[in-house]
Amino acid sequence: MSSTARPGLPNVDAMTPAVLVLPAAVSQDAVARLCEDVRALLESTGAGVVVCDAAALGPPGLAAVDALARLELAARRTGGRIRVRAPAPALRALLDLVGLRFEVEGEAEEREPALRVEEEVEPGEPAV
Repeated sequence: MSSTARPGLPNVDAMTPAVLVLPAAVSQDAVARLCEDVRALLESTGAGVVVCDAAALGPPGLAAVDALARLELAARRTGGRIRVRAPAPALRALLDLVGLRFEVEGEAEEREPALRVEEEVEPGEPAV
């Protein structure tokens, strides 16, 4: 059984995030185009998240930090957000240094420990 391909974008349900692959070098012109791409992906797919694949980004620097911050801002203005996939450890450290927190794909979300949980202490051990 075969079917003909329909013109346009394939159907994507709202639970499947769209993926945007970031280039190795990000210039100001490239960032403006990527922001438009983020807005278009959020609007066309109905997904609330765009996954930005950062594996190809060159050496981490302020240009990469600026690009990710602008992409997050563009996504927020459209009613969504971005999630970063495969950031280099140096890029993550730089983002932490400048105070930007992004959700990283495949990483568990940090949560507060449950309240009123007590650890069991063996007899004879000092309580901590």
